[in-house]
Amino acid sequence: MKQHAFQMRLQCRYQQPHNSVAELHVQNFEKGDWTDFDLGFEQPGFLMFVYAILNCQHLYMRTNAAERGLLLDAAQGSIEVVADQDWVVQKLHVRFQGQLQSGTPAPVDVDYIIDRMQHCPVSINLKGVADSHTAVDFALAP
Repeated sequence: MKQHAFQMRLQCRYQQPHNSVAELHVQNFEKGDWTDFDLGFEQPGFLMFVYAILNCQHLYMRTNAAERGLLLDAAQGSIEVVADQDWVVQKLHVRFQGQLQSGTPAPVDVDYIIDRMQHCPVSINLKGVADSHTAVDFALAP
């Protein structure tokens, strides 16, 4: 059975007071190498869908972190999506690592942020994914 596998990663810097995006760089893993991703008409539709998941998860991560008083300096994020031969998502792994400018996350804060990420409009439509995992880690910026 043929599978379709996708990986993307992002690096972001923020401005305050609400974890607004100051700089964003997204890459796609393609043909054994990371290449810059530019959203445009030439991108395959499913790849834009993968980006939409990553973008939605990122939005909910950074805005809910700000809501919890966790102000970010920078973050890295990654997504891995595997779809079956009929393009049905079978695997969805999302991970963000945030470098904090200020704030100290309690486990309840991280759980809240991850739960909210599951409610972004794109993710809410992916409830049937058998192998789904979302992780968020925070550390003080160097």
